[in-house]
Amino acid sequence: MKIKPSLRTLSRRQFLGGTAIGALGITILPKHVLGLGTKGPNEKLNIAGIGIGGQGGSDINNMASENIVALCDVDWRHASGLFKKFPKAKQFKDYRKMLDEIHSEVDGVVVATPDHLHAFASMYAIKLGKHVYCEKPLTHSVWEARELAKAAREAKVVTQMGNQGQASEATRVLCETVWDGAIGPVREAHIWTDRPSNGLFAEYWPQGVTRPTETPPVPSTMDWDMWIGPAPMRPFNPAYTPFKWRGWWDFGTGALGDIGCHTFDPVFRALKLGAPLSVEATSSRVNEETYPLASMVTYHFPARGEQPPVKLTWYDGNLRPPRPPEMDDGAEVPTTGSMIVGDKGTLISDKRGRWVLIPESRAEAYGRPPKKIDRSPGHYIEWINACKGNGPKPGSNFDWAGPLTEAVLLGNIALRVKLRGELAKHKLMWDSEKFAFTNLPEANQYLRREYREGWKLV
Repeated sequence: MKIKPSLRTLSRRQFLGGTAIGALGITILPKHVLGLGTKGPNEKLNIAGIGIGGQGGSDINNMASENIVALCDVDWRHASGLFKKFPKAKQFKDYRKMLDEIHSEVDGVVVATPDHLHAFASMYAIKLGKHVYCEKPLTHSVWEARELAKAAREAKVVTQMGNQGQASEATRVLCETVWDGAIGPVREAHIWTDRPSNGLFAEYWPQGVTRPTETPPVPSTMDWDMWIGPAPMRPFNPAYTPFKWRGWWDFGTGALGDIGCHTFDPVFRALKLGAPLSVEATSSRVNEETYPLASMVTYHFPARGEQPPVKLTWYDGNLRPPRPPEMDDGAEVPTTGSMIVGDKGTLISDKRGRWVLIPESRAEAYGRPPKKIDRSPGHYIEWINACKGNGPKPGSNFDWAGPLTEAVLLGNIALRVKLRGELAKHKLMWDSEKFAFTNLPEANQYLRREYREGWKLV
């Protein structure tokens, strides 16, 4: 369905009632041909997938126009569906063994493991000169995000993070609207999700829980040691996999890591945000095993040229910002969404990235922004084309995705159990150039993590 690039095609009631159709994302990086690929535009890439039982399967299916030459997953039962779909692809449980054996046959690698292995699998491929598509969040730690972006830059490989919506029409129009001055200077933004909750009475995955004590046997189809990877070893339990690993400190990055790279992206692009100056957080009860049931994280960003400083607040666990005064009586703030508050108006979206300008009188007076941003052929196609040297740099390449991931994951440091007492007294002051919190040195230990013996990133 073609979506017209206008913010007044929807009334506030249509939008908030869920009748709109749209998607999240935008690419605004300069268009230039990279010339990095070894394939011609009509040749197919040889792609290997790492972690293909869940989201990785969707990623591979979106690249099925290319040659899928190898598939790797630590749980072959979970990956069996994709194995059957691509029977000619060689099958592996250890990505290192796969790349060591067949790297000469591979052009690009898709990484969609649990978060704690993202940096390791991606770095292994980059060091072999392979183009990399890695799911969000790019890494498990802030330090890993910086190191991975640096390695990709030095290797001159084509990269893309899996925040798929960055390539869509809706946020291009968002950026064009904000840059055109439709809502005036912006000093405040809000981003929220119901995750890990699913509405008021269900959940996507558990958080605020402790480690299970049962030690059932490891499934015969699974390599548990490889699944644990660089994290501290613990007994197998179905409380961790599949998908439920997101809520555990050792493996996932919580609701902020899961959704933040999707929803921060359009706001960062529209407001031209970079590294924050400070971050602070509050939450429901939290322990050293899992993230809290609900949290609120506040970032402060500096002025950028003529644009004023911005306060951005993140909410999860079904917490939401106050209702904007421009919203119709009886309309509900979506369970997941974003809001950019300007001096002349407010832009609000829901979890599908459908943006509307309120009040409606302002939307009617403004109309639509001039079309100034190049449109994308599609998130996956961006990466494929660039790998072949036949397109611009992908919109969520690691030079963009790395700093974005850093900002997102700084929020999780402010939720750490051992810092909560100090952080109740003041916020964390961040110096991106020094790569350090300047007012609370003990927080710097959480910028990176200790790896299990035998695992090393760089």
